[in-house]
Amino acid sequence: MEVKNTNEGLKRVIGVPGLAATVVNSTIGAGIYVLPAIVSISMGASGILGYLFCAAMLVTIMLCYMEIGSKVSTSGGSYIYVETAFGPFAGFIVNWLFFFGWGVLGSAALMNVLADSLAVLIPVFSSPLMHALTYFILLGTMAWVNVRGAKESVRLLEFITIIKLLPLFGIVIFGFSHVKMANLHWEHWPPMKTLGGTSLVLFFAFAGFETTLGASGEIKDPKRTLPPGIMLGGAMVFIIYILIQIIAQGVLGAQISGVKNAPLAAVARNIVGPIGATILLIAAIISVLGNISGDVLATPRLLFAGANNGLFPKLLAKVHSRFATPYIAVITYTSFIFLFAVLGGFKQLAVLASGSLLLIYLAVILAMIKLRTKKEQATEKAFKVPGGLVIPFIAIVAIVWLLSNLSGNEKLGTVIFVAAICLIYFLMKKFQKKPGKEVVKDIPGYISN
Repeated sequence: MEVKNTNEGLKRVIGVPGLAATVVNSTIGAGIYVLPAIVSISMGASGILGYLFCAAMLVTIMLCYMEIGSKVSTSGGSYIYVETAFGPFAGFIVNWLFFFGWGVLGSAALMNVLADSLAVLIPVFSSPLMHALTYFILLGTMAWVNVRGAKESVRLLEFITIIKLLPLFGIVIFGFSHVKMANLHWEHWPPMKTLGGTSLVLFFAFAGFETTLGASGEIKDPKRTLPPGIMLGGAMVFIIYILIQIIAQGVLGAQISGVKNAPLAAVARNIVGPIGATILLIAAIISVLGNISGDVLATPRLLFAGANNGLFPKLLAKVHSRFATPYIAVITYTSFIFLFAVLGGFKQLAVLASGSLLLIYLAVILAMIKLRTKKEQATEKAFKVPGGLVIPFIAIVAIVWLLSNLSGNEKLGTVIFVAAICLIYFLMKKFQKKPGKEVVKDIPGYISN
């Protein structure tokens, strides 16, 4: 089955190089500045297995996204894929999982990275009170700017991307000469529970490629562009991550537990001295600010659009009388980020965010399987995952296994959250002024079943 593109009025200008670069930029975030320590403390030198598992798992998931993305070529990404296959109810759940589980909790996790990096640079910021004050000032400033009418700047995005990647390339290039092979030695396979728990945290760093598919309506010839673009970008991300972990483990060894809040800054200190550590910490802070600023700019606008179309409470659709911005959506979103940044640390929030995204991935894979079974119209050029249902099945098993590594409270919280989303949906349907009208169909890129 092929789902034809609707007339969205968008120009298809994104080719393979652009898509690959977007995957790299959206995937490599601030988490890489702290993950090497988390992985090493949990698994030691064998932590490399966590990266290999996550990479292999992401390949199977990416292949499924390639197939469904080459068939459903309208904008919307995961949301539109799931809604096309299963209808508005499933799309509603995916949208809420993305907004809250991945958006709010993911940005809250990154705020913790920023506070920890700032505390290493300026020790007075190490107290919980100073952390909260930092969150309040930064998020308050972002909200204020966006309420007044923030404009997206391509140059700023390019600058942040360079600041984010250059120090990582520097560590890769100059770090190998400082690696001690003894620090990379490991004798025993780690327990599966340890591997699963570590991979669940690591998944936070590997996720993000699917965000680029939200612009599916602007990708040139998706059938030809998506497969090589996603795989090229994913391969670049994996190579960078694996090299960073090897160098961090090889340079620091057991000492990495003492610098868990800023392991890459410690590596840079070993390579070029104190100035290197300072540069890495500043780069981490800028990277976090860039990631969260982009999120605070984009996601409240999605909430505003969703509220106008019945996906979110109508209150979020209010527009400021002077600045003509969705001020309630902006303030609500940044308030949620602040609350969860204060309540949780990076690792806990990253796990919860990863759990939400794993559920989204699971829904997309099932949507791909359902669309494949439809007999309506053959697609001559659409990409198809080789091996029948073997790869989707492997992806499903891996996702379920990772989700099983959530703690009891995390599993309970996830179930309650999904149940709450379902309740919200049915309440909204019940109180709609015109029952039977699918309000979500007015969203650009929507495909009715």
